[in-house]
Order: sequence, then C-alpha cells, then structure tokens
Amino acid sequence: MLRKLVLSALLSIMLVIAVVPAHTQDEFVFGMVLVGPKDDRGWSQAHYEGGLYVEEHIPGARMLVFESLNAADKPEATLADVVGLFVEEGAKVVFTTSDAFEEDTAAVAPLYPDVTFISISGDDVLAGTAPANLGNLMAMIEWPRLIAGCAAALTSQTGKLGYVGPLINAETLRVSSSAYLGAKHCWEQKGGDPEAFEFAVTWIGFWFAIPTVTLDVTEESNRFFDSGADVVLSGVDTAEMVQVAAQRQADGQSVYAVPYNSIAGCTQAPEACLGVPFYNWGPTYVSIIESVQAGTWEQSWDWVPPVWDEISDPESSTITGFYYGDGLSDENRALLDAFVAEVVAYATDEANAGSIYLWQGPLALQDGTVLAEEGEPVALEDIWYLSQLLDGMIGASE
Repeated sequence: MLRKLVLSALLSIMLVIAVVPAHTQDEFVFGMVLVGPKDDRGWSQAHYEGGLYVEEHIPGARMLVFESLNAADKPEATLADVVGLFVEEGAKVVFTTSDAFEEDTAAVAPLYPDVTFISISGDDVLAGTAPANLGNLMAMIEWPRLIAGCAAALTSQTGKLGYVGPLINAETLRVSSSAYLGAKHCWEQKGGDPEAFEFAVTWIGFWFAIPTVTLDVTEESNRFFDSGADVVLSGVDTAEMVQVAAQRQADGQSVYAVPYNSIAGCTQAPEACLGVPFYNWGPTYVSIIESVQAGTWEQSWDWVPPVWDEISDPESSTITGFYYGDGLSDENRALLDAFVAEVVAYATDEANAGSIYLWQGPLALQDGTVLAEEGEPVALEDIWYLSQLLDGMIGASE
C-alpha cells in the first residue's frame, strides 16, 4: 500500500506538466514510460517531445508520463505498477520507451488486453512471442549513424575517434558499428592514412551514467580526448561529451563531439557539436494512436527507415535523421552533403532493398567470423542481431 501511495505521488508530479481536465468526454489518454528524465537532451527527451507532438496533433489527446523508471532512480517502482496507474487514469495506449522495458512490457501487456502497448526497440513480434496487444517499433537509426561517423572522420585531424556507449547488446553493437563504417569510409575517402585510423569504444554500463553504478560519461569523454582522440561520439542517452569538447575548445584545443538521440544535445554548446543522429517519434506516434482510435491497429514489428528527402530536417515527418551541427566547417559540410547523397542514392535504389549502405563485404566480426564476403550485403536480420563489434573496432563485445 505504501509503495502504491509513493507511486501515485510520483505520477501526480509527472502530470503537473499538462494541466487539462481529467476524463473529458472526447479525450484520449496515452501513457509514456521513460527510462530517464524528460529533459535529458537525448533519448527520453525525444520520446517526451513525441508525446507532446501527439497532444498538439490529436484533438483531446492527453499524455501521462512517468520519468526515470530504473532501479537506481526509482527502485520502489515497477513497470507493472506504473502501467496500473496509467490504466486507472484511462490510458488506452502505453509506450514503453526503452530496451530495458522489453521483458516487463511483454509480461504486463496480457493483464490489460484492451490497452495497446508499443515496446520501443524490442523484437517480441519478430520472434513470435508477443501478446496480441503488443507491437514493436524502432527507427532505423543505423543510416544516420553512418552519417554521424562520416562527420566525425571528416572533421578529425588525427583519425582517432572515441565512442562512449551504454551497455552491450545487439542494438548498441549495430549502431556503434554503423558509426564505425561511416567513419572509416569517409576517413579513407578524404585521403586519410588507413593505418592512422582508430575507432575505440568504451561501455559505461547503462543507458546513462548512474553515480557509483556506471562509469562516468564526462570522465570517459575526457579520457578519450587525453589519449589523442579529437572527436568523441555518443551512444548514451545524454550529451556530456559536447560540454567536455566545448570546455576544451575554450582552452584552445581543436576537438568536437557528436551526441545522440535529440538535437537538444547540440544546443548546450553548438560550436563543439558536429551534428546529431536524431529521433522524431511524434508523427509515428500520431499514426499509431489514430489507428487505435479507428480500430484499425494491427500488431507489427516496425524497423522504420528515414524519409529520404527529409533526412536532415528535424521538423519533418521523418522518424530519424541527421541534424547538421554548427561545429561542421563549410568544407566538411559540403563533403558530408556528398556522402548523404551517396547514402540516399543507395537506399532509394530498389536493387539494394533489404540492405544498408556500407554494410557490405568483406566484413568480419571481432573474433574473425565472416559476416559478409566480398561484395555481399549483410542481411537486415544479421544487422539487427549483431553479436559482436566489427573487425577493426577497439572495445569489448561482451
């Protein structure tokens, strides 16, 4: 009982963000469960802003939000508790917005068969284990990750790049590997010495830093810069590396950063930011809710690519893309434009359906296992379930 009172109080705090009449006749209530805070300048903020977009574009839509559902920030809370509170408030759709929630979402969804659950980044539907009221959604961020890696390599003078990653799973392995492929390609295309190129990954242990539990993002960013890297890319939910780069720029160093998830990661130090692989969940969330309202929603596993003619426009209908940062020089911006044109040309050629640019052989995993022979594309399923970093990358795969 005490735990439920605590959770109710926490939820009430979250609901202060939107002061609207409760349970009006025409309202449609949906829940948003975040693994981090809604203003993290990254992953959770992107989902929260997607919920705000729904409220702006669907008459009567009302969002319930529960922030920072993780064992460190709210050890007393479980996903089952939060969903129960959402349903009591009238939620008809619940978005669980982290890989960390996948198993719990699949367990909770059958308890509420009249509620539609959308698990972000999961693959229960693909695996055939999802309850009937659960769908999976993920943006194909691997494409913008190629562009992020290219931006880093074009800007780098040393060829040494650092990557601060969260924890190790198939998702984090494939997105970091995409950044590596884009970086390696563009470093060599600009005439960089292949022997000088280095792409090192460190894993902090969770999606964002937790004191005494994980490594510290700021410390790891500084460690990369101290060891000779002049660009640090992010795979974590937050954007501390941008602030670190800005501080070093103030001391006269030519270093830069590439945050992740939200363009808000650039705003704290625009001159240090080369750009952001971003998510724009709002339009897709609107489509899902409209289908639920119309009674036409069908269970699916959706790994959604960018809208190619809008890939650089965060205000468009694209679910993911790459935002150009102020840290890019005019020369490198033009070179990056040319690379993006290559990516889009590949993606829009029907002959390349089922594959991703640069994910072509010869490619091997870190232990030497051949992923693709010369000229052979890597199948999308093999990218989705990537089991190791690619050969040539520095860092742990397990």
